[in-house]
Amino acid sequence: MATRRRWVLRVLLGLLGLIVVAVVGAYWYARPLLLTGTGYAAHNACALDELAGRTNPATDLPPNPLVPYLRTSMDEDGTATTSIFGLLARQSASPVAGYGCTLGEPAELPERPAADVTRNPISDQTGEPDPVVQEAISRAFGDDLGADEGDALGTRAIVVVRAGTIVGERYADGFDEHTRQLGWSMSKSVANFITGRLVQEGTVSLDDAGLRAEWTDERVDITIEDLLRMRPGLDWDETYDLGTPITEMLYLSGDMAGFAADRPLSDPIGQHQQYSSGSTNILCSVLLEKAGGGVELTDSLLFGPMGLSSAVWETDETGTPVCSSYLWATPRDWAALGQLALDDGVWNGERLLPEGWMAESTTPESAPKSDADAYGMSWWLNTRVDGTLRFPELPADAYWMSGHDGQRVYVVPSADLVVVRMGFSPGIEVGDLRSNELVAALVESADG
Repeated sequence: MATRRRWVLRVLLGLLGLIVVAVVGAYWYARPLLLTGTGYAAHNACALDELAGRTNPATDLPPNPLVPYLRTSMDEDGTATTSIFGLLARQSASPVAGYGCTLGEPAELPERPAADVTRNPISDQTGEPDPVVQEAISRAFGDDLGADEGDALGTRAIVVVRAGTIVGERYADGFDEHTRQLGWSMSKSVANFITGRLVQEGTVSLDDAGLRAEWTDERVDITIEDLLRMRPGLDWDETYDLGTPITEMLYLSGDMAGFAADRPLSDPIGQHQQYSSGSTNILCSVLLEKAGGGVELTDSLLFGPMGLSSAVWETDETGTPVCSSYLWATPRDWAALGQLALDDGVWNGERLLPEGWMAESTTPESAPKSDADAYGMSWWLNTRVDGTLRFPELPADAYWMSGHDGQRVYVVPSADLVVVRMGFSPGIEVGDLRSNELVAALVESADG
């Protein structure tokens, strides 16, 4: 009998061991995805507190089966730490004075100068309310829908600028003209401006190659324009999923540009236009190195001359701005950036970008393979290479910044119009976002 009990005990212990091994193995397999969730949540909580003065970070977490198991705590210094059940896949994001938050160990960064807001004529210049504009904005907020559907639309801010003057704006409850909002991939279009500034100064040119010291193979031929147009040929996957390059870069890498630059070529340079946050982060690291500075150059080159007091570009652990994703600004300052594009880089009578820069930036070029429908130099375009329109309801000359969860800055030169739409709209398709509808209605009202 004793022998049988010992045998049963050994079997149970063996089974228990197998279960433990399976659980541990499953955890390590899923750990990259779990770290994506905890990294996202930690950075979100820290940045909302530091940059937006908001204490409800859960309202900015996308619907995901992992979210109910996240546990986030805030230290007195503003550091946010998130884990699964308070135990697993722990990640922390810490505030950096003047520069938002950094996931991991933040670099020491220089003190930021105060912006001269008098340089920004958009910030406080508002015209008389236009009833037609207000009606279009009302629809963009879903006022014609039921309360639940309107809330689900997630619109948080609309700013309409016509002929350089704000002619309409509105904010959701808890937001106003002073609340910074994250642009996500709209940041890429602003990286285009940083490039243009350095081209204007003669520091770089679009055909510069030999961009990274470690690129001693075929990658040495990648140019700055290749990075802007998303055609460097580097192996990439922008899908937010287990173990993809984009999630590894944003949530597991302290040197995001270095991570992206280490990717091998999967296509000949210039032959595959593939949307890639990695390309933009490589671009900014190259630009700042050539200019002999760091993130502070974003102020001296762009935000300072424009008087954008709210603009903050967060950095990775190396102190390099995350140009693909982490630019914050108020909707009015996002509108100012759109106005700079509309005016072809002239601001307060000063030329900040080369003449014709925006025409070049918004001219599509064909590639044998393309995963990006109508894309220029880090701007989305309404007119494709073959002349067809991506969105027939919008003018042919419309182009825009586009970011995760429904961020948009539209520029319509033929209507002298800039429209900002910001919100939290995960999973809502462009056609259901009502932003295109908003712009179309505003163009029609201007024509009338």
